[in-house]
Amino acid sequence: MQYEIVQSGESRSFPVSHAFIEQAARQADSVVYLGADAGSAFAGASGHDARTFVAIELGTECLGFHTGEQSGLESSNVVGFARFRLGNAQPSALVELVRQPGTQPAAIDAAKAAFETAGLKVAVCHDFPGRMVDRLIRPYFNAALRRLDEKLASAADMDKTLCLGLGYPEGPISLLERTGLAEHFRVTQALYEALGQEPYAPARRARVAAQRESRGAR
Repeated sequence: MQYEIVQSGESRSFPVSHAFIEQAARQADSVVYLGADAGSAFAGASGHDARTFVAIELGTECLGFHTGEQSGLESSNVVGFARFRLGNAQPSALVELVRQPGTQPAAIDAAKAAFETAGLKVAVCHDFPGRMVDRLIRPYFNAALRRLDEKLASAADMDKTLCLGLGYPEGPISLLERTGLAEHFRVTQALYEALGQEPYAPARRARVAAQRESRGAR
């Protein structure tokens, strides 16, 4: 499956070179919009109906923000995607491929094949604010940060308990501090604003980290 890439801003999914980037063609029957401004690049282009698939890199927003919605019957050859990445750590091998209710099966299959050919793992999900992994793990991280504020235990003891008790390779406090509390704040704040659900409300420590970052504190 050949595809071309339109780069528009810095990409969180592909911050450095990757087989998926290297395998792109200059002219192809599908197109992938990469970067923070991928949605704007998509909106400013034409000829999408003739493509096998069109893929837009997403942040926490819905695919429908870029394609529009129609009574739950949205249908096109456009998919969204995001490669899971925690903070400033390197992206994982997981690509969440976002579909709308009537997205063409051929477009989903072709986009999935393009990512998998580059050695990535693909999970297909429906169009909701945030991605699957963030929807699942951000409340867990917030809960751990709040228990630290409540002095349930020290950060080291909480991390050790979760590693030994549940077999996690790294505890939540250590993981967030290593990958960036400020980035955790940005994701959870966006989810909280979109969903209005208390578990996504940013924990105090994440908010403080974002405030310090905004004023240039180290």
